[in-house]
Amino acid sequence: MGGCLTAMATIAAIRGHHVGFAPATPLGNAAGFIRRRDFLLLEIEAADGTIGWGEVGASPWAAAALIRHGLAKQVIGQPAAAYGRIFETLLGLRGYDQRGVSMMAISAIDMALHDIAARQQGISVAALRGGGLRDRIPAYASGPFMLEGPDPYADFARDIDAYLQRGFRAIKPRAGAGPARDGAMAEALRRQVGPDVALMVDFNRGVTARAGLASAQFMAPAGLLWIEEPTVPEDLPGYRMIAQTSPIGIAGGEALGSLAAFREFLATEAVSIVQPDLSVCGGYSGYARVAALCSAWDLPVMPHVFGTLVNFHASLQAAALTPSRRGGAAMSYPFVECDVSGNPLLNLLGDVPLDADGMVALPAGPGAGFDLRAEHLAPWTVERWSVAA
Repeated sequence: MGGCLTAMATIAAIRGHHVGFAPATPLGNAAGFIRRRDFLLLEIEAADGTIGWGEVGASPWAAAALIRHGLAKQVIGQPAAAYGRIFETLLGLRGYDQRGVSMMAISAIDMALHDIAARQQGISVAALRGGGLRDRIPAYASGPFMLEGPDPYADFARDIDAYLQRGFRAIKPRAGAGPARDGAMAEALRRQVGPDVALMVDFNRGVTARAGLASAQFMAPAGLLWIEEPTVPEDLPGYRMIAQTSPIGIAGGEALGSLAAFREFLATEAVSIVQPDLSVCGGYSGYARVAALCSAWDLPVMPHVFGTLVNFHASLQAAALTPSRRGGAAMSYPFVECDVSGNPLLNLLGDVPLDADGMVALPAGPGAGFDLRAEHLAPWTVERWSVAA
């Protein structure tokens, strides 16, 4: 019986859906303006008809080429429940690309295989990986974004009011217009939200380490939980310099792909919160390794996510598996990031619901907890491809 079930569960096809859209208003941060958002949604189907989903957001076209012309043949014909063995096999095929597009391609595959394996058992991914530690996760609003023009923070007060009315108890605006302006913005937001709403800011790798430090000093009176990516992740001495002087904790890690990259990042002793992105660091398997590394360093870890509903739901499952840590807010870490920019690919099946405490409930359904079909993607689909046995 077991061998028969295993044969039925083998992977039969991998389909890629390139989807994208142009935001109604360009999303501004310290690095520039996002005028187009493109993703690869990876649909993997087992021989028994079970479907799982993965996502690539950073380099979707390059990752698709790797999957189509190399990695797919390592997955097709294998049981989804062998996701651990498949993950190790794919890691061994990275060649010189140890930290980049290869890891993104592996991430999407790992996410989808976990989704399938859990659905085949009728359980959640969190249950598949040993059982969730919580059934609700605090959510933070990822916004507002900077505007083009002379006053990049002109609409922040209006946007923040909307987030508060929706129920968010933690908010992360973008910053980087200049140290004094950043400080004035942060203090104005603190006055607006009061003492009980958590505030943090994101520089999106868009300023130098010195500029990030200067802004942190101006923003310190606002009582921020963290400043995120105050400089590029390759500038490890810059991170260390900021941490030695900044009164605010530093968060980062979303752009890191390999475990070795996280080891080097943590060795700077500069970061207070580590934020691996499941679509970059190796899916659930990679996230678990990064979380274990962070545990050894006694650091809180939480998933970064700024993409479609696929990565968001995967991040909920990962957050449910992550131990709680007190980080200075009314709610314990981990938080989950919620894109509030008007993303139709996040809200395909409805808006993300918040409860009265500003938390998102872990979905009750199997797998990653959502029921996505290819036809849902039609309005945003740019190209499709398929690899079959």
